[in-house]
Amino acid sequence: MKKKRIISTFSVLAGLVLFLSACGGGAKNIAIGPPASETNSASSLILEAYGIGEGDYNPYQEGFGDAADGVQDGNIDVSIGILGSPAASIQNLEATTGEVKMLGLSDKAIKHIEENSGYSKYTIPKDTYEFLESDVNTVAAYAILVGNTNTISEELGYNLAKIMIENADENTHAQSKHMIIKNALKGSEGIPIHPGAKKYYEEQGLTVNNPVAELNVEETKGELILGTGSQGGTYYPLGGEMANVWNKHLENVSITNTETGASVENLASIRDGNMDLGMAVHVPTLEAINGTGDFKDNNVDNAAFIGHIYPEIVQIVTLESTGIESFDDLKPE
Repeated sequence: MKKKRIISTFSVLAGLVLFLSACGGGAKNIAIGPPASETNSASSLILEAYGIGEGDYNPYQEGFGDAADGVQDGNIDVSIGILGSPAASIQNLEATTGEVKMLGLSDKAIKHIEENSGYSKYTIPKDTYEFLESDVNTVAAYAILVGNTNTISEELGYNLAKIMIENADENTHAQSKHMIIKNALKGSEGIPIHPGAKKYYEEQGLTVNNPVAELNVEETKGELILGTGSQGGTYYPLGGEMANVWNKHLENVSITNTETGASVENLASIRDGNMDLGMAVHVPTLEAINGTGDFKDNNVDNAAFIGHIYPEIVQIVTLESTGIESFDDLKPE
């Protein structure tokens, strides 16, 4: 009799656990981006805007490709990514699952984010993805290219800017459409510009008001490293295309793109002399220059703006089957 009672009690508890799980009980698994990435920093700001702190959720510090796999497998409830739009990884996730849901941000959350960062409100049109039923409000910044002032000469900086603009039609990545002269200085506000890039943009009729970076290049390297991001994001494939175009047109210089944790890691690697070029969101780049945020008391004084790449849009996805409708559903009860 006692054995049956124990089994019965266990069954009730197991059923309760399943019931709570189905109702959304317990901390959610949220992919917040790799440790040394702007996605990680932005995720913290977004969660803060909703009053969700450490301990209220289970953080997964994954690149967006691995995070999307986790969402597909049911191991991750929500994935936060900073990506170009439309993002191939999100399209692939929808093609595989058929139930992707994109979460928007409330006006209150957007205001908090704008007041505490360089991000601005951005609306993703509903025709961006087939699964969207309405526009989605979120925030966005700019992806930019920065160069190491200790290794990128004035001539090389000029040619890098010139080629990425004038030969963008050879770049097969969808985001290359943004690399046009009228966009060239977006995201550069407050960031020292490479003198070679400045020369090129002024030749094209642009007015450049940025402070001009000082160069300390003894000799031009034959092999350069371009820091990108994770393979499941936008930086890595786009950076590979950019490197291919540069290598086609540059003489005596070879550029290799490498997978990294994205913005913060790229900027730190440039500071430490381990990288020549880096793709980064303009927000952490400003922090790196000014010695704030992730770079407090450890600023980067050898990074210079070379050019705008594309708008970086915060895109947050889950699956319909999770029952999650908004960030309010992620708040601790």
